[in-house]
Amino acid sequence: FLGHVALGNEEWNPWEGDEKNELVASQQRYEANLKMIKSARSHLEQTRLRVQIWGKAAIGLYLWQHIFGGHLEPADATAQWREGSQKAGRTYFSFITGPSVVPGYFSVEAENVVLVLNGREKAKIAYAAQWLHYTQTLIQTHKIQHVAVVLLGNEQCKNEWIQPYLKRNGGFVNLLFVTYDYTLVNEEDIFQWPLGVATYRNFPVVEPSWSMLHDPRSYLCNFLGTVYKNSSRETLMEILKQDGLDKLCWIAAREQWQPQETNESFKNYQDALLQSDLTLCPVGINTECYRIYEACSYGSLPVIEDVMTPGDCGNSSMYHSAPLQLLKTMGAPFIFIKNWKELPAVLEKEKKMSLQEKIQRRKKLLEWYRNFKAWMRQKFINTLENSFLPSDKG
Repeated sequence: FLGHVALGNEEWNPWEGDEKNELVASQQRYEANLKMIKSARSHLEQTRLRVQIWGKAAIGLYLWQHIFGGHLEPADATAQWREGSQKAGRTYFSFITGPSVVPGYFSVEAENVVLVLNGREKAKIAYAAQWLHYTQTLIQTHKIQHVAVVLLGNEQCKNEWIQPYLKRNGGFVNLLFVTYDYTLVNEEDIFQWPLGVATYRNFPVVEPSWSMLHDPRSYLCNFLGTVYKNSSRETLMEILKQDGLDKLCWIAAREQWQPQETNESFKNYQDALLQSDLTLCPVGINTECYRIYEACSYGSLPVIEDVMTPGDCGNSSMYHSAPLQLLKTMGAPFIFIKNWKELPAVLEKEKKMSLQEKIQRRKKLLEWYRNFKAWMRQKFINTLENSFLPSDKG
């Protein structure tokens, strides 16, 4: 009898019907969920941007290597063709640069393009215009959909030539990121972009070290650069000599600008930044110079001559904190002075600072600079995604 019952239990299950129904329902739920996941994934894939960055100005390397922390292959800076890629936000970025990147001779691998151009002077503008015309053809033939431009602007903010290309003026460029305090920056389709370090001189991405933060530095300040005739740089030199302050600072002035560093002059410059508590940043052609960002890289506090660049820069109501609108808005912890006559008092104060106070200041500066680059990266990604992705209507 027991055997029969046991057997019967195997053969007959009073709840079998319910279980079968539950199994079917659970299978249906599983399939519905799978469908939902698939559709969410495909929706994500639809909204995931592919952006190809064409680096046709050295400022592209600051964007890619310093702000994005991206790598390039091959590592050799003189290579004819270099490329890299990374995912960020909902976007897959690829970056190409080098002399071999020529209109029509490389594959366009994304519907969205960021064109990095140099608009400093006439010859550069003519070259930039060739790239813009090539890009316009790709838009007209529906090979690409959206275009943003990162522009190394003119040092006196004379950038009228780019205006007709902007979408707002009937052109095809959706977004413009431009260096210097350009008056047309509106935070809608035209954004200010940092000048960054001199990547055209192969200034590296610097990783802060323990010694950079903690070691005493041999000099109060440094200035290595060109002293232009009748400029405030001449005034600076006189003030340094008058009070014998040039003995406390690493000063190496030259009369003529040199576009290329020798290995020795570049090493000297890096050593000066690393060995000085302050880096003096007198106005060149524009108040914003590579030196500001290079000093930040080494934890040497920039002392900036806070005067407006002559020309067309920053002459609008938005520019209450110009010059250096972008850096000031971001709370840069620099020393701003209106006149180099204020420098002796700054250096006097510097002499009295303890190493511990200087260490705290270096930490603050390096952390600010790291956050600044992260913020610029996020802003760049968000701006592209908001402009290029189809907006979700519920």
